[in-house]
Amino acid sequence: MSDPATYRPAVGTIPEQPGVYRFRDSSGRVIYVGKAKSLRQRLNSYFADLASLHPRTQTMVTTAAGVEWTTVNTEVEALQLEYAWIKEYDPRFNVKYRDDKSYPYLAVTMGEQFPRVQVMRGAKRKGTRYFGPYSHAWAIRETVDLLLRVFPVRTCSNGVFKRAGQIGRPCLLGYIEKCAAPCVGRVDAEQHRQLAEDFCDFMAGKTERYVKRLERDMREASSRLEFEQAARLRDDITALNRAMEKNAVVLADGTDADVFALAEDELEAAVQVFHVRDGRIRGQRGWVVEKVEDVTTADLVEHLLQQVYGETSGEAVPREVLVPVDPPLLTEVEAWLSGLRGSHVNVRVPQRGDKRSLLETVARNAGQALTLHKVHRAGDLTSRAKALQEIQDALDLSEAPLRIECYDVSHIQGSNIVASMVVFEDGLPRKSEYRRFTIKSVDGSDDVASIREVITRRFRRYQDEREDQPATGTLDPAPAALNPAPAVPNPALTVPNPASAALGPATGPDLTGTLEAGVPTGIDPDTGRPKRFAYAPQLVVVDGGAPQVAAAAAAMTELGIVDVALCGLAKRLEEVWIPDDDQPVILPRSSEGLYLLQRIRDEAHRFAITHHRQRRSAAMTASELDAVPGLGPARKKALLAHFGSVKKLRQASVEAIASVPGVGPKVAQAVVVSLNSAPARDTGTGVAVDMSTGEIID
Repeated sequence: MSDPATYRPAVGTIPEQPGVYRFRDSSGRVIYVGKAKSLRQRLNSYFADLASLHPRTQTMVTTAAGVEWTTVNTEVEALQLEYAWIKEYDPRFNVKYRDDKSYPYLAVTMGEQFPRVQVMRGAKRKGTRYFGPYSHAWAIRETVDLLLRVFPVRTCSNGVFKRAGQIGRPCLLGYIEKCAAPCVGRVDAEQHRQLAEDFCDFMAGKTERYVKRLERDMREASSRLEFEQAARLRDDITALNRAMEKNAVVLADGTDADVFALAEDELEAAVQVFHVRDGRIRGQRGWVVEKVEDVTTADLVEHLLQQVYGETSGEAVPREVLVPVDPPLLTEVEAWLSGLRGSHVNVRVPQRGDKRSLLETVARNAGQALTLHKVHRAGDLTSRAKALQEIQDALDLSEAPLRIECYDVSHIQGSNIVASMVVFEDGLPRKSEYRRFTIKSVDGSDDVASIREVITRRFRRYQDEREDQPATGTLDPAPAALNPAPAVPNPALTVPNPASAALGPATGPDLTGTLEAGVPTGIDPDTGRPKRFAYAPQLVVVDGGAPQVAAAAAAMTELGIVDVALCGLAKRLEEVWIPDDDQPVILPRSSEGLYLLQRIRDEAHRFAITHHRQRRSAAMTASELDAVPGLGPARKKALLAHFGSVKKLRQASVEAIASVPGVGPKVAQAVVVSLNSAPARDTGTGVAVDMSTGEIID
């Protein structure tokens, strides 16, 4: 780790012009490339106090050993040079988009003497026109099969093409008229190239002129009584229409746009793009990107446009690019894209109408892609094992934390304070072990006191439940220091743990324990099920920083729980705090351990928010019915179950309310009086009520 002060440029040597800069490590390798409107202002920000820098930026500047820059005339040139250097050096601290899978393209090799239509993946080649991407290769082949009736372009490999020319006989497609057979001279190179260009024009969205031309030829053939030719043209028109139907119409005819959307969390972002040509979705593509540097959503959009259009030809740039937020250098990005296309390109955020709706659809796809990526990553056995090992190493634990509990507090301005406890075993959620807490002894929005209370209650219950049924041994999987005696398994009473089975029979907690009177410790003798807080975790995680961790540590110390590891995960910078440590543990941004801690923290937050919303909703409902005399909890529940909501209950008549089992006319009258604020109201039974006094008006 180097000190940025050792390679900081001398004062006044950094120019104020726009430019691009490179950070290099001690071996001379470029580790970061950036651009700036003012090189002096931007580079000086990297040499500020390390404590004020984002952790990812801290890591970059302490890894680097030198910085250099190149000035340019305009910010558009800076944009172009930055992309060129990122492509050339592949710096480790720059955001790099990678496909979440390899998408197939429909490619036409216009650089060859006899262009060929084929399916291609991977890097794009010079002189080849690409259409797509498509979700499946079979979708391309179906489209090509339909279009070959009208545009019989060569699809065979170079070897087949050469061999057919040598023997003077075309392949099967030539015989069934789905290839013009240039290999045997049925058409010359010029005619075949024209077929390929027509094919490309049709795929690029110029469809109407071909359909109209075929319709005109069909009518002319019919008027000449050439019905076989007319029938063939009719079938060609049907084939073209079927090919067009495969692409959904989403915008008005003539719309030429790419629609981008992102879904992101602290470490990763998923990107989706829909390619719309002539109002139809011609392709869809997705990426997952790791946030290696400290970037905003706007920065991500700018990097995305650089990397998507940096290697494309001008014709691949649409007239309109729709994005979720404007990039920081909007004018410069538009100028750069316009230069690539050869005409003006509009980059904007749609605010209303069909384009806004399409952007929201793309955003939903991005959200689903990010969720799917997380599920795949979490479900990977190797990743889970690596995550647990990284957590063990980072926190200096004696063993991998196979059971992790995480706690979060939720409230609104100190009202309806609740807490959640979620459990992950072997890196997977164990939802049957989740617990909820209602915080009653804490006044106001004191998260620290709430954390202390919930940790105290959890481990006091753990101690009480174990003391209720003393045993000669202790229960695995509590930490070894708490359970010195070996467990004696009882196969008849063992409850299998599917999560632990994923990592092998020797990992994860099970419910076997030393027997006392035929029942293992931690098992309820009446129900045969585990007690609610029977097992201690190897690791406790609290949502928060140093104050929350200190409160949890104090609670555990008071109860004598000294061998359960503890840490906190702060949301702002994703720092891992441990007790009695002034500095947080910074896990690498690509760490599987940090990813697992984030998942656990986010799950605890979700569970706490859900519980808080339920309590808040119940409290709001109860507050309106609490004032009704004679209406207890059972009657309130019966009324809400019958009418569905307080709003519908307020609209009901006395007679309708009185018909609910357990609610008589007197209570029904009181409900009507309490819920309605008008001075007088007909109750539906011919009786009016004075709402201020509750008396019946004759």
